[in-house]
Amino acid sequence: MDLQKPPPPPPPRQPEGCLVVAVRLPVRIVVLVLVVPVRMVWDVLVAAGRLLRDTVLRPFGRALLWVGKALFVWPFVALWRYVAVPVGMALAWLGNVLLVVPAVWFYRYVLTPLGHGVAWLARGVGAGLAWVYARVLCPIGYALTWLLKGIGAVLAAIGIGVYTAVAWLVRYLFVVPARWLYTWVLAPVGRAVAWCARGLGHLLGLLVTGVGVALYWTARVLFVLPALALWRWVLAPVGRFLAVVAREVGDALGHTWRVAGRISRAVGRALGTLFRWIFVEPVRWVYRTVLTPVGHAVRDAVLRPVAAGMRAVGRVTREALASARDTMRQARADFRRMVFGEPRQPAAVDRREPVAHDTRTLGRSTTALTKD
Repeated sequence: MDLQKPPPPPPPRQPEGCLVVAVRLPVRIVVLVLVVPVRMVWDVLVAAGRLLRDTVLRPFGRALLWVGKALFVWPFVALWRYVAVPVGMALAWLGNVLLVVPAVWFYRYVLTPLGHGVAWLARGVGAGLAWVYARVLCPIGYALTWLLKGIGAVLAAIGIGVYTAVAWLVRYLFVVPARWLYTWVLAPVGRAVAWCARGLGHLLGLLVTGVGVALYWTARVLFVLPALALWRWVLAPVGRFLAVVAREVGDALGHTWRVAGRISRAVGRALGTLFRWIFVEPVRWVYRTVLTPVGHAVRDAVLRPVAAGMRAVGRVTREALASARDTMRQARADFRRMVFGEPRQPAAVDRREPVAHDTRTLGRSTTALTKD
């Protein structure tokens, strides 16, 4: 909230006394006397610095730049252009002749045949290994698989017998006694406990129902019936009366609003008619009978002749300018012809383009492109 507050207004300026005014003028005079010489010295130093820069430092800098280029740049450029580049090209040629060409020959005539031989040998070894796999290892694998399947079947039969014996023992040692205990002991005891719980719950339900009925009738007699009687015999009639009154008031307001609108419309139309009779019709009559004829007369007698004169002046001016341009162009052409002679005419080229009188017409069967 403090950040949204506007800043406090500045304190009002205190009025200055005569002592402040009397001291201000001498101080300003003294400061002026002290600052003027300093500023003059500063201007002299600036002018001297500019003169020194233009007459000494800049030519000296250009000379140093030329000396630096002559001592450092141009020798290195010449060394690069006339020594390093030729030596590099010679070294590149020697490297190509001594390294690249022998390496290519060695790859093409030694390594490539050797690689083909190794590949052929590898393919032979692969074919031998494939024959060993297909003719030796696969039959041995099939035999081992059949043997393992037989051993697995025997072990499965033994496991099924053991599982059957263990299941029979578990059934008659644990399951049957547990089922008998549940059927003849635990189930009757549970039914008895459930019957006792249902009876207790029914008794509690009867008690709660009785208490609830008593509380219901008490609340109904003490609160609901008085409130219902108040609503039915007091509030509802009063509300109906107030609703009728409000509806009648609304209808009256609507009717009065519509009547007032009609009256207002009639008054507005009367005022509009009066305004039209007093102001609009006289102005329209003056415009039609006075201003329009005067305007037509001014247009026909003044504006149109003036516009025609201006167009004629513009046309004459344009023609004069065009003739002046043509004269200047002809004078330039004559001067150019007098100085340089006649221009060379371009050679005519037969483009087989039809002229106006040789084009195709409706009475001919040939076209312009098939003519000689």
